[in-house]
Amino acid sequence: MRNNFGPSPAGVVLAGLALGLALAACQTVPVPTAPAVAWTVRRPALQRLDRFGLNGRVAVAVGKQGFNAGLRWSQAGTVTHLSLTGPLGAGGVEVTADGGNLSVITSGGKRLDSDQARAELEDKLGFEPPLASLRYWVLGVPDPAGPASVQLDSQQRLANLTQDGWRIDYGSYMPAGAEWLPRLMTLQREGVRVRMVVDGWRL
Repeated sequence: MRNNFGPSPAGVVLAGLALGLALAACQTVPVPTAPAVAWTVRRPALQRLDRFGLNGRVAVAVGKQGFNAGLRWSQAGTVTHLSLTGPLGAGGVEVTADGGNLSVITSGGKRLDSDQARAELEDKLGFEPPLASLRYWVLGVPDPAGPASVQLDSQQRLANLTQDGWRIDYGSYMPAGAEWLPRLMTLQREGVRVRMVVDGWRL
């Protein structure tokens, strides 16, 4: 005689499946983490990296003024080329730096060099960017040309860096080939704050 008060075998099976699905739904999907390569290995390898590119965005605040801009960066040996697009004038500005040499192409297509280029860039940005060091900072390493104070995260990557009057905080990293490179960083010195988000790296 069938027991009308207890669960049927089919009901037990269905209940077990439902419980299993519910438990599976509660489990978190593991987030891939970067392998913890020793800082003494990562730092010199990234400091030697002299060919790379990135696309991203910057938000600059100087005193009570600020602006947002798109950023394209290309590094080829000692030559840094970057384009800023946004509210810097129609078409933005293009900058090429090679050691102590600097040139700027304005939104109107006019080319400026040396002191005129520095004056134009400072006028557009509100400060003169430390391009010689910045090409290392964007990779998550200090400029080897000068002393620096660093703090590492649990994955042997920079958490923050202080160098040449600037403090750089690294908010997150992203995979780029075999490496993990900065995705979010904030650069600050007195009166200046630059927040950079990298949308993609090219190695």
